[in-house]
Amino acid sequence: MKTVIQSPTDASFVQNPYPFYAEGRAQAGLNYWQDYGMPAAFRRAAGHAILRDRRFGREIPPELASDAPPHLAPFLAVEAHSMLEAEPPRHTRLRKLVMRAFTSREVKAQEAELIALCHSLIDDFPEAPFDLLEAYCTQVPVITICRLLGVPREMAPQLLRWSHDMVAIYQASKTYDTELAAARAAQDFSAFLVGYVQQRRSEPRDDLITRLIAAEEQGDRLSTDELIGTCILLLNAGHEATVHALGNGVKTLLQQGWDPAWLAPGGIDALVEEILRFDPPLHMFTRYAYEEAEVMGHTFRRGDQVALLLASANRDPAAEDDPDLFDPTRPMRTNTSFGGGLHFCVGASLARLEMQIALPILFERCPDLKLVAEPQFSNSYHFHGLTKLLVQHGT
Repeated sequence: MKTVIQSPTDASFVQNPYPFYAEGRAQAGLNYWQDYGMPAAFRRAAGHAILRDRRFGREIPPELASDAPPHLAPFLAVEAHSMLEAEPPRHTRLRKLVMRAFTSREVKAQEAELIALCHSLIDDFPEAPFDLLEAYCTQVPVITICRLLGVPREMAPQLLRWSHDMVAIYQASKTYDTELAAARAAQDFSAFLVGYVQQRRSEPRDDLITRLIAAEEQGDRLSTDELIGTCILLLNAGHEATVHALGNGVKTLLQQGWDPAWLAPGGIDALVEEILRFDPPLHMFTRYAYEEAEVMGHTFRRGDQVALLLASANRDPAAEDDPDLFDPTRPMRTNTSFGGGLHFCVGASLARLEMQIALPILFERCPDLKLVAEPQFSNSYHFHGLTKLLVQHGT
């Protein structure tokens, strides 16, 4: 296996990782990424195969688990009950229970409130230059997931702070202070949800937390710890990726130009898929091998870890024509932005709905929207999102 070297915190890589992906794909489907100390799947065929291969999974093999640092205990306690970090049969049980509450009908029911929310946020846009990321791209998904779960809207800023602190632990640039902040956020987030879940047990309402409490499969229900872990996962994942997807998409449209037909009912679905393919919010996801497995000529042993480069797979010329061209009229194919296999994103339909509504309303209300500063990506790989999106509209 050939080796590739690229620091994930290098400034040029942070701003544009795609040349590195192209070099890796040109070498092989799988390359050893020295900076991460593991093989990485650069081509779509390799990533697609591993995402759907039951011999690979998210949960670390028990014999490889080590004693956790004490300062991370609150964070790891939440992760221990997260569906994202589980494999069958535990993952199967948790996902079935969650999906009984997180139905397409419940997602679709958010549409009217989503439309009203987008308009109300745009009503508050200032005439002077402002950060669209903060004023719109962040607010749409975080307020929506709060409404869906039944958490008061006024809690959104606090939930956002907790979420940012927790997901920062996955960044290549994390420090000891990052870990401390993640642990504090997990502890405070959990304490808030314990009280909130208890309240919903005695005062059920028409919200997702109540439905999660009531969800039952063959006499089995979510425990309080599982409820808390699930709510934190849905709140964190339910807005974090959509914020970046909206921001990256608006950036691309403003830089490259846009066609009103892309934002019309007949084109918006394809536009959203192209945004997700062209510059997705999550670039890397990892898996562990659970048994000996040969993929693309490489033999994995039990416990080996592999990086799945979702953004690289999306621009594989073997799978897409002119993959570096942003083209919302291209035939829609399955991209890897929401993962695949058992861990395909539960909230994919909600994320798509938010983008399908938020983008047309934004450009209909602000057709003269323009950038006033060059957007910069944050040093947060393996996430890929902007620090700010400074824009202006009107005269």
